Amino acid sequence: MPTTGSPWPDGKQAAISLTFDDGAKSQLERAIPYLNKLGLPGTFYLNPRDDWRERLKPWREVAAAGHEIGNHTVGHPCSRALWGQEHGLETMTLEQLESDIVTAEERLREAIPEQTERTFCYPCYYHHVGSGRDRQSYVPLIARHFIAGRGGTCNLGFAVAPSGCDLAYLEGHPAERLAGYELIGLCERAAARGHWLLLVFHGIQEGALAVADGDFRELCDHLKRFEDRFWTATVLDAAKRVKAWRG
Repeated sequence: MPTTGSPWPDGKQAAISLTFDDGAKSQLERAIPYLNKLGLPGTFYLNPRDDWRERLKPWREVAAAGHEIGNHTVGHPCSRALWGQEHGLETMTLEQLESDIVTAEERLREAIPEQTERTFCYPCYYHHVGSGRDRQSYVPLIARHFIAGRGGTCNLGFAVAPSGCDLAYLEGHPAERLAGYELIGLCERAAARGHWLLLVFHGIQEGALAVADGDFRELCDHLKRFEDRFWTATVLDAAKRVKAWRG
């Protein structure tokens, strides 16, 4: 593993990955048109369920525009502790979870055949099945199927160091309810350290985990204005670069 230099191209100071969970309507209506206008790529993690062939049709166009469409499972399983439901990750086996993830992958490949590689996103940031003595991490499962997986973090203000990060569980920073200047500040902090910031969005001006449209645009404008310093990249592209850099 190298101890000097940087994996980021053309002397960039940081990598920024704009990631979006759950395929919210506002991502199609607000985020993607603005990203396309500025020429910035994003990574969109989808759950191909219900009428999945019809629901994935607009996302094929998103992929064609240069964005990554990632795997977010079919059923979006979370911990029972989150909602108090009867079933959740604590009642699942690794085999059941793997079946769900593989099914999601098969559906994404059928609906978007041009995109043959993608990264994974851990629903609700959890990365375990079972509970107590039977609790197991499913990070090794993701490592077998994907070059990278994006989770969450409890370390606010945090971006990952490319030399030491676990590609199978990359800590993403939640963006909900942050102002534009706060999002920009996170990017600048990553640049000062040469790190990789993975920002997590859900709705843009939509839902309980929303970011205001103006704040999202302020962030994107900053990344575009200073693209000589920031490499805005999909999680897939950044992960490939880190992996190659590590040798």
